Amino acid sequence: MKSVTRSLRILEAVARHQPVTLGELTKLFGLPKSTVQRTLVTLNEAGWLRANRKDTTRWEIGARILAVRPAALQGSSLFAAAREPMIRLRDTVNETIHLSVPDALHSMVVVDRVDCDHAVRTFHPIGDTSPLHATAAGHAILAHLPNPDVDEFTRGTFEGYGEETITDPRELRTELLRVKERGYAVNHNQYLQGVCAIAAPVLDGDGVPLASVALSLPDSRFEPGRLAELGRLVNETAAEITARHLR
Repeated sequence: MKSVTRSLRILEAVARHQPVTLGELTKLFGLPKSTVQRTLVTLNEAGWLRANRKDTTRWEIGARILAVRPAALQGSSLFAAAREPMIRLRDTVNETIHLSVPDALHSMVVVDRVDCDHAVRTFHPIGDTSPLHATAAGHAILAHLPNPDVDEFTRGTFEGYGEETITDPRELRTELLRVKERGYAVNHNQYLQGVCAIAAPVLDGDGVPLASVALSLPDSRFEPGRLAELGRLVNETAAEITARHLR
């Protein structure tokens, strides 16, 4: 049991400090480097941790946690508060609706989805992850974070997924100001080509973003003339989820 407890504490430490090095974890716990290394390797083999893609000496949370987390959230008050408003929004616009939560400042994770009945529609499986800087769901979260968190996130440059992806930190900050002002974010082929989305944040009692609700649709059905209408509907849905969650 002692080794299990140690593994869980190391897992939690990686989640808090990711991407983190073996040396940093060794100092944090005061354990022999070999002990921490064995634990990291074991958690990596089980899928709970993975090496950072840009710096393989650093560790971060693995895909297994991202897959388990949505199942845990399905019993939460957030999940319960979001379900009915998401269904109503789907019924109004007949497009797929996603609920996503941020994994710290690392990515967005899909935790619920309500499908439309179009033969051609967007699809993100539960547990699917996407980058904050290139998605409407991510922009909706970033636009409502405190300035120090945004400053931390916008250090450096971002990966480009297409011509529409914002990769310059200054351009991203400008876009986040627009998102906050109008109340919703728009993704027009910024992440996946041919996929568009409109998203708004679900907030807690202090105005901190907990999740994003997004209307997702193929580019072939994206109508710029309807953007204000759809943005309003998504924003109203997010506000309803916020209110239900705070009851």
